[in-house]
Amino acid sequence: MPFDAAYYARYYHGHRRISSPREVARLARAVCCLAEHHGQPLERVLDVGAGPGLWRDWFRSHRPEARYRSVDVSPHACERYGHERKDVSRWRARERFDLIVCQGVLQYLDDGACARAIENLGAMCRGLLFLEALTRRDLAEVVDRSASDLAVHLRTGAWYRARLDAAGFRQLGAGLWVSRRSPLQLFELEAAGR
Repeated sequence: MPFDAAYYARYYHGHRRISSPREVARLARAVCCLAEHHGQPLERVLDVGAGPGLWRDWFRSHRPEARYRSVDVSPHACERYGHERKDVSRWRARERFDLIVCQGVLQYLDDGACARAIENLGAMCRGLLFLEALTRRDLAEVVDRSASDLAVHLRTGAWYRARLDAAGFRQLGAGLWVSRRSPLQLFELEAAGR
């Protein structure tokens, strides 16, 4: 699906938004608080599939000292919101990030591209990954179909977990994954069970 002006008008600027600036602000604050709680510095942040730049706007206002980099595959989003044009299934930065945000991206990729994207996220992360990806179970139990783009590849949570584990991540919970490169030490009951 082309992530063009019509897509952004429907899902980000219409009356049935995927997420609002207020919702993203609440989420960003929670993610940063959890990072602080675990002693994870947030000096370098990468937003993959940055869309309308809601995370960037929050970081500019609340964490201006963080070096923030935003990428998106959409020519429209890059031109309008000022992101670098990158496809995470084909691109891997040389630098390492303390936090990578990947919200609502992976479900648009086919299985091969998604697996490569997860490998790239694993290679670029030295701290935390915030990941939100629609699963089959989400569609059956959680998603408001009238406000969601359903032209996606639905997979099981187990499919994602297996690839995230292979890419060097441990599940912390609340959408957060810890890179095994990170010095963070988690108590057994802090992390999601295997």
